[in-house]
Amino acid sequence: MAISPFKFLQEVRSETAKVTWPTRRETTITTIMVFVMVALASVFFFAADQLISFFITLVLGIH
Repeated sequence: MAISPFKFLQEVRSETAKVTWPTRRETTITTIMVFVMVALASVFFFAADQLISFFITLVLGIH
């Protein structure tokens, strides 16, 4: 079942035309939300790490 490269490219172009591409505004908002979530996650994990480190130091008596 061989398909010619020309036929394949026609089908790819046809399928690509059916895709609903995001607008510039949607892309910008999504990008900003990703950066906000990364910042929140980094603050959370930093705080969790500091808290765990504090309790480990307290329990083991390490200075």
